[in-house]
Amino acid sequence: MPLSWNEIRDRAIAFSREWSEETSEDAEAKSFLDDFFNVFGVKRRRVATFETKVKKLDGKDGFIDMIWPGKILIEMKSRGKDLDRAHRQAKEYFPNLKDAELPQYILVCDFARFRLYDLDSGGVEEFKLKDFHKHVRLFAFILGLQAHTYKEQDPVNIEAAVRMGNLHDELRLVGYEGHDLEVFLVRLLFCLFADDTGIFDSGIFHEYIKNRTSEDGSDLGAKLDELFQILNQPKEKRLKNLDEDLAQFDYINGALFSERLRTSAFNAQMRRQLLVCCELDWSKISPAIFGALFQSIMDDKARRNIGAHYTSEKNILKLIKPLFLDELWSEFNKIGKNANKLRDFHDKLRTLRFLDPACGCGNFLVITYRELRLLELEVLRAAWSVPSPARSTQGMRAPGTAPTTRTTRQLALNVHELILLDVDQFYGIEIEEFPAQIAQVALWLVDHQMNTLVGQEFGQSFARIPLKTSAKIVNGNALRIDWASIVPRNELSYILGNPPFVGSKFLTDEQKADLQLVFSGIKNSGTLDLVTGWYVKAAHLIKDTRIVCAFVSTNSIVQGEQAGILWSELLHLGIKIHFAHRTFMWRNEASGMAAVHCVIVGFASIEPQRRTIFDYSDIKGEPHAIVAKNINPYLVDAPDVTLPSRQHPLCDVPEIGIGNQPIDGGHYLFTTEQRDTYLTSEPEAKPYFRRWIGSDELINGYERWCLWLGDCAPDELRKLVEAPKRIQAVRNFRLESKRAATRKIADTPTRFLVENMPKSAYLAIPEVSSERRPFIPIGFEQPETFASNLLKVMPNATPYHFGILSSTMHMAWVRATCGRLKSDYRYSKDIVYNNFPWPVSATDKQKQEIEKAANGVLETRKQFPNSTLADLYDPLSMPPALVKAHQALDKAVDAAYGKKSFASEAERVAYLFELYQQLTAPLMGVAGKKKPAKRSNAV
Repeated sequence: MPLSWNEIRDRAIAFSREWSEETSEDAEAKSFLDDFFNVFGVKRRRVATFETKVKKLDGKDGFIDMIWPGKILIEMKSRGKDLDRAHRQAKEYFPNLKDAELPQYILVCDFARFRLYDLDSGGVEEFKLKDFHKHVRLFAFILGLQAHTYKEQDPVNIEAAVRMGNLHDELRLVGYEGHDLEVFLVRLLFCLFADDTGIFDSGIFHEYIKNRTSEDGSDLGAKLDELFQILNQPKEKRLKNLDEDLAQFDYINGALFSERLRTSAFNAQMRRQLLVCCELDWSKISPAIFGALFQSIMDDKARRNIGAHYTSEKNILKLIKPLFLDELWSEFNKIGKNANKLRDFHDKLRTLRFLDPACGCGNFLVITYRELRLLELEVLRAAWSVPSPARSTQGMRAPGTAPTTRTTRQLALNVHELILLDVDQFYGIEIEEFPAQIAQVALWLVDHQMNTLVGQEFGQSFARIPLKTSAKIVNGNALRIDWASIVPRNELSYILGNPPFVGSKFLTDEQKADLQLVFSGIKNSGTLDLVTGWYVKAAHLIKDTRIVCAFVSTNSIVQGEQAGILWSELLHLGIKIHFAHRTFMWRNEASGMAAVHCVIVGFASIEPQRRTIFDYSDIKGEPHAIVAKNINPYLVDAPDVTLPSRQHPLCDVPEIGIGNQPIDGGHYLFTTEQRDTYLTSEPEAKPYFRRWIGSDELINGYERWCLWLGDCAPDELRKLVEAPKRIQAVRNFRLESKRAATRKIADTPTRFLVENMPKSAYLAIPEVSSERRPFIPIGFEQPETFASNLLKVMPNATPYHFGILSSTMHMAWVRATCGRLKSDYRYSKDIVYNNFPWPVSATDKQKQEIEKAANGVLETRKQFPNSTLADLYDPLSMPPALVKAHQALDKAVDAAYGKKSFASEAERVAYLFELYQQLTAPLMGVAGKKKPAKRSNAV
């Protein structure tokens, strides 16, 4: 009899212990692999051969350590050897293997590490020997089972969506559209899925369409109407003489087929489209992914980027694992085989309730339900696969019964009654009707998939038909609905989801009104993105409860001005952040898809047992977890403070402001070539040209020029011929503006709207710069050069100021607090600069050391006269001499803050926030005397 997964895991643990001792002898490989296969109850000698001789690519003889033809090729190496090289060696054997011998998997191993390559999916999994028991299901193929994997974008889902899209188009062309079309397509989706997954007897829907409707499609609409009525009728209430092809369909219920729709009209082509849809294997369709793909076919623009409009399972798991799933698994693993605790834990799973107040097609709810059902399956395996007091079919312990074996218990089980979890534990709000309907059906579909999986495990197939329970998905505006009216607060466990990404500048009038209702009385809320409404609604609902919430959001809510406005309100409501994913790139691999820079924030009104920050060294990569003492609104381990929009610097330092803003329609700005051409016709204008720099020009060394006529005397101006034409063009441009302020300055067309022209050298700070650079490239400029409004200008700056702003300390503050354009830094005066805590306790000597080191940076730059700031500060081309100069500067700056060094950027940020708190606290003594404590520990 095949081993249970519990038994396999126990064997894997024993195997790991036995082979954990240091060994690198090649002679041990055979014994190692024999024991490896024995973990799964398989005799290696019966299926696989050891040291098979084969020609390699170079024509030389090689020996495959082990091959199971058609299944797996294994290459063993001594402990600590290169597994990449082992993989390349394994692939060298392929050209001289017969087609039937080519494996589906390659396993490379060095006795301490396993790396498994799935050659069909392209997946790679690596783990250590000691963790083998956690990964045994990767080797389900050894037992003849299909490994359970989830792809973010399976081609079968795309193909199904495209085919349904074609049918949708054909129906809409004949005038069948709107609500009727949407409900009709959802019903077809259910029938297609039911036909291939055991809800219906296999293939009966396909056969019904193929054999009982006319080839010209003329009666197909009526035949489908008839079928939909039958699916809504209990068998005992159907006509006694009902056609047997209809009578074989089970009663579905669930209100899915209760509404009477207009009869659709098909032709021969449309009938063929439906039959093409029937030919797909719908058992391979993922309800989690297909729903959103299906929705995208309703939008012609969305369809051009099909696949771009769903949330990947990988990203959903980033939210649900720290929200509840990891904790539940941890609790389950601690229970072991204790029957009473298993029963209590199972009962607990049934009590959980989940709300997604922006559920779309239900992706988050579907994945959540699937993961809970997989956990429930493990509970059932643990409860019924080991000797323990038997239960009745109601899940209670049967009094007076003795422990029985897995076999005898399995025969007595009624699996249907063992399953406690159901779709009625899930609630959603969706503003559009069609995705709301898809969400309801998608949960039924995944429920059936999981029922099938449980049935396979226990040898009993069953379906929950007719549908007796359903998720509660409300079609409405989540920002105007009372969420407690959908699910009572005392029953709700978790709120989760992915509210819409709409920036404040792109809100419709209706969306603005929604936010005004939510943020009533909150100052400056008009600058907030739409997603913030969900945060405030959730915060009010969960106040003084144990409900925990997590949302995916654009990173704007934890940066810049929005962070201060939103989180001041949330902190006032008693919100504590439990976990957070810092900025990462939220994307799928669909063609043409725009990446979004997102965060995930988990929060509640109760204190967490543990706070975790998931940080990304590469926003496209995987995070590493950091245990934090506190997570503040900027998602750093630091005190809960919010930064106001401050008009003047917190410390005694020079003010900064934006550069010049001409509002000239481009008539005063020139490239070098344009300037030279202009001067050939009017050389007298040469004295009035000024070098013009913005962020791009400063960083990349581009040369641009500005024709500045604001200081030109009237008599000199009248001598010019071309310049007055430019002035008139600027005047006309301003007069045509819709903004009153712009029309007003048409009266002075030679002046700029904003003029910031220092009389001496000034510091130029780019407003926007790449996050790839370790430092924002700033520099001194002379008064003859005009800075545009894309630069921040600090007049009267000294090398000391340059040194502080060019330090790692300042950059840590920038990264934590600045707004972002995509992921690029957006340096602001009121939030970043004016709130920055300078080293107020620095001595004169320490300031002199900073000036000396700052001059060292500037002098080092001069060693590379042909390099732009972009060249100098590119992390791949930054000169070692400049790196060394910045290290010396950091040492001087850190000393001024009273530190020799910091262990991490997180520690720097925590220090700065605590210093900020000291500087802003009322009645506080001299700031900086207390050194903030070390904060974070990586895990």
